[in-house]
This record gives sequence, C-alpha cells and structure tokens, in this order.
Amino acid sequence: MSNTNRTRKIVITGVMSAISVVLGATHLGFIPWFSGASLTIMHVPVIIGAILEGPVVGMIIGLIFGLFSLLQAAVSPTGPVDLFFTNPLVSVLPRILIGLTTWLIYRAFRDRWLPLAVVSAPLVGSLTNTALVLGALGVAKALPWELIGTIMIANGLPEAGAAAMISISVIVTWKSIGLKKKSKLDELDED
Repeated sequence: MSNTNRTRKIVITGVMSAISVVLGATHLGFIPWFSGASLTIMHVPVIIGAILEGPVVGMIIGLIFGLFSLLQAAVSPTGPVDLFFTNPLVSVLPRILIGLTTWLIYRAFRDRWLPLAVVSAPLVGSLTNTALVLGALGVAKALPWELIGTIMIANGLPEAGAAAMISISVIVTWKSIGLKKKSKLDELDED
C-alpha cells in the first residue's frame, strides 16, 4: 500500500469517526420519528468509510462509534435501557460489524452491478446495526422479544432507508468527482 493510499485511509477514518461522534454528542444524529423513538444516522459514517476504504476502515470507525456510545451511556444516560449500552456486546460489537457487513455486500456486487452495490450495502449495514443491537438487548433481557420485532419494523426499516439515502448521496458524489476530473486520489480509489 502506498503512503498516499495509507494517508487517505487514515484521514477518512479520522474524519468519519469525528462525524459519528459529533452526530452523537450534538444529537444531530437522531431524527424524530412518529413511533416515539428517534431514527439514528450515527452509523452512516461507518457505512461510507467501509464502502470508500474497505472493511478495516469501516470497522475502526464502527469501533469509535461503539466506544462513544458506551461512554455516553455510562456518563449521561437518557433512559433505563442506556444501562445496557455500557456492555460492549450491545454498544461496541454490533457497530464494528456494520463496517464488515457493509463492505462484504459492496464487494460482492460492485464488479457485476455497481448500482446494486451502492444501494444494498448501506441497507445491509444499517440493518446489521439494528438487528445486532436489538438482538443483544433481547439477550440481555433489556427489551422483551415481542417488542424487538415491532421496533425492527417501525424504526429499523425507516432508519435503513434514511441511512441508504444519505450514504448513496455521498458515495455517488465521491465517485462522480473522480469521473469528471482525474486526480491522484481518484487513481488510488481504483485499486
């Protein structure tokens, strides 16, 4: 890996991690939703990082997001369920796996049909977050299993749609810049 490529990965990891933390700290990462629980878009930087730079970058951003979530739950909980987010199996592990699943889906389809890759990878990444966090909360008995299915449908699906729309916009913009004007960064992106 060239120094330029390594530097780009480090910069994107830092910027996307910072965006995720800012979204959580300012509560800009939450969209009010009619179900009473907000939709989160804090995992969008993980998805974007994984698609642009691969699984390691996505997993590192996910780790930062998860650690921030754990810290926030420990320092300033907003409700009784936050207590369970002090467990890394609830707050950290699912967030790390967002980067991996996003990249795996993107990689599976990018060479055959790029539009499908760009649409399906963010959806799978978002649903990974929702399913694993809710599953961990179910195992920890923080939420009844009957409620988890309802939350998955009422919040998880719209959250995946919002994450996909934002991610797709960023990724298509990034890729189209490379088509208009070739730069050293765009040449590295093709590797």
